[in-house]
Amino acid sequence: MSDPRDTFDEVAAEYDAVRPLYPIELFDDLAVVVGGPGQPVLEVGCGSGQATAGLLGCGWTVVAVDPGAELIALAKARLTSVEFHVGRFETFAPQPASFRLVASAQAWHWIDPSISFPKAAAALQPGGWLAIFGHVPLSPPPETLQLLEPIYAAIAPELWRPPPQAWYLPEGPVRSLIDASGLFGPVTCKAYAWSEPVSAAGFVRQLRTRSDYNVIPRGRRDRLLAEVETVLAPLGALSLRNETHLYLAQLKS
Repeated sequence: MSDPRDTFDEVAAEYDAVRPLYPIELFDDLAVVVGGPGQPVLEVGCGSGQATAGLLGCGWTVVAVDPGAELIALAKARLTSVEFHVGRFETFAPQPASFRLVASAQAWHWIDPSISFPKAAAALQPGGWLAIFGHVPLSPPPETLQLLEPIYAAIAPELWRPPPQAWYLPEGPVRSLIDASGLFGPVTCKAYAWSEPVSAAGFVRQLRTRSDYNVIPRGRRDRLLAEVETVLAPLGALSLRNETHLYLAQLKS
């Protein structure tokens, strides 16, 4: 594939089944600045609707764009009140000055900042808000890492590194990119910690939806994930620790 983000649509059904939702508290915090029901919201990179459902739960009117036709089809089947568009944000033409909020969950890192920030700013009403957020899986316990490291070293050493989602950590580039755009006011950051119990098989299903895994050759990927599941299965239920990081900034007047 020419673009790793196209891999998500290739595994759309699995993505829809296993990708986690976003914390209710995050949407509560967004509602404080965005306002009550009826506010117009543009979601960038909606996938199959994991964050879209939370935006709708606030009573907002949502327009959502994503390049994955299969992902959009799954979202449409469940979220019938959303105006969905298939396409990249880079080529999407939102109505100027029409949205109270531009939100992007786990997708902003795919877009060139020279395009993403000006386009978001142009789509926002005066005083509107930009919200960028994403899940970051935290490191497993040391004893689990000891089981996994030799498997990765033998089969896919390039995957033994911080996950792509680490882009959303406070030490990542999100705040500085917002500041560098010159289009938004001070950035507010907030983290939401949560954990998810999964089986070894469930953990592997999540890995199968990640772009960094899906760009390596299928045979090597399947071997890796089979061995990961085999070594983790005797541990029983795994508690996957995560943090969701929100970056919120208001359009400058």
